[in-house]
Formats: sequence, C-alpha cells, structure tokens
Amino acid sequence: MKASEIREMNAEQMKEKLIELKKQFFTLRFQHQSDQLTNTAGLSVVRKNIARIYTISKEMNINIS
Repeated sequence: MKASEIREMNAEQMKEKLIELKKQFFTLRFQHQSDQLTNTAGLSVVRKNIARIYTISKEMNINIS
C-alpha cells in the first residue's frame, strides 16, 4: 500500500483498513509461531502498512485509534 493511496482515503476508510491490517497481522503472527508461515516478509510489510496509516492520520490530524 502506497502513502498516496492512504492520503486519498477518508477517516472512516482509514479505520476500516487499519482494522483489516491488524487482523491480518494477528493471523500472520499466529501462523509464524506455529511454523505454518512460509513467507515471513509478509509480517514486515503488514507492520509497515499499519505504521503508514498511523503516520498519515497524524499528519492529517485525524484520530483513528
């Protein structure tokens, strides 16, 4: 997910995407702990996307947490 895509979202869309990414991150962490995850790079990608949403929301003065 690119920063420009996030900037085009409104506050509600950001919240929905954040919830979706957190669920995905939880699932990936669970798979990683049980040795079912083959591509561990997905963990860092999802974590960075979560951080991007938080950063851009703070830039736009939107409270999404």
